[in-house]
Amino acid sequence: MDRIEQFFADFSTILWGPWLLILLVGTGVWLTVQLRGIQFRLLPYALRLTFSREREGEGDVSHFGALMIALAATIGSGNIAGVATAVTLGGPGAVVWMWIAALFGMATKYAEGFLAVRYRQVNHKGEISGGPMYYLETGLGWKWLGLCFAVFGALAAFGIGNMVQANTTSEALTEVLPINKETVGVILAIFTGLVILGGIQRISDVVSFFVPLMVLLYFTGSLVIILGHLAELPAGLALLFKQAMNDTAASGGFAGATLAQAIRFGVERGLFSNESGLGSAPIVAAAAKTNQPAKQALVSMTGTFLDTIIVCSLTGLVLAVTGVWNSGKTGVELTLQAFNAGLPGEWGQWVVTLGVVTFAFSTILGWCYYGEKCFEYLVGERYVLFYRMIWVGFVYVGAVKELRFVWDFSGAMNALMAIPNLIALLALSRLIARETKEFETGIHEGTIHRFD
Repeated sequence: MDRIEQFFADFSTILWGPWLLILLVGTGVWLTVQLRGIQFRLLPYALRLTFSREREGEGDVSHFGALMIALAATIGSGNIAGVATAVTLGGPGAVVWMWIAALFGMATKYAEGFLAVRYRQVNHKGEISGGPMYYLETGLGWKWLGLCFAVFGALAAFGIGNMVQANTTSEALTEVLPINKETVGVILAIFTGLVILGGIQRISDVVSFFVPLMVLLYFTGSLVIILGHLAELPAGLALLFKQAMNDTAASGGFAGATLAQAIRFGVERGLFSNESGLGSAPIVAAAAKTNQPAKQALVSMTGTFLDTIIVCSLTGLVLAVTGVWNSGKTGVELTLQAFNAGLPGEWGQWVVTLGVVTFAFSTILGWCYYGEKCFEYLVGERYVLFYRMIWVGFVYVGAVKELRFVWDFSGAMNALMAIPNLIALLALSRLIARETKEFETGIHEGTIHRFD
């Protein structure tokens, strides 16, 4: 087992080297240029569109439902633990580089959503199927690369989207409640099964209620801390931007970090959090009820904004204003220390614990849909129920077992998902730009309705 663990650790490190981070950010920069900064020009319209009701076009769920499933999968423990880890390894300036990567990542997420709807298909059950495997096959004629993406996606889902999240949940709950991991695993598996066996509509209904609630909880807790430390806010913001352009000296329990480390860990953790370029979010974007690919693309784009610019920023600012970022702790422990410092009594502990649990559970639901659609592409829709049943079983396994190599295995699979997806985005970028321009012209001329 040690040799297998070491293999995936080394393999993941190679795949997630500087070259892939440059490719991910570079793709976002290229698409930003091609789309004339669409994430800046049309963000207000995109946010309004997110909450509108689409009356035309085929699809399985609403704009909002598709976005909530995507956010359920992306807003996870990475928003709490991932940001803290980025700060621990790269210094406070890593948060700024996380923002920069997210701003360009919004253009990437737009392109993914556009192609997802543009090349989606209807299966034998009348359900919508789409994602990178379909635009690789239909848009570029590279079915073999679509098959590769589907294999990597179906496998990655069991790691980062299932066992890691279940394990995080059991660890969090057993720390604060008199309960064992086996009980947590059973309860979590039952709740997961009750939701996912009902298909995408039930997943959409649950997360459309669940995601706004959990974000509101975390947002409220973070805002109370930030408002309670208003005097420290200017210095905290100055610290973030100053360290984004300079090396961070060792202090307290912080070992110090170079500018290169701030960039690396900020970009890496940001991309892990919002999944821009990974190819996962377009799988559910394809299911949205819409009459225009550009409309769902704009809605998808807001996912990166909400995940990183809003939720991740809350964690980063809390760490900065409470001054605990250099305590020597990392991950959830560091975020927990910051919330305990900023909130009275045990409120900090409970906000972080509930945040971890709800974020992780929502990720399990969202990634199940991603995984089953990849599986469906490989073997057909008649075996999807089998995939869901296996999924529920792995939720229990993840809750009770030590994961060891699962993080590295998942990281490798995620990187292997991103590569074919980025190839497709770059190869079809001119088509995206051309048809987006036609859409904007139609909006201005009134031939395309703005919201329905």
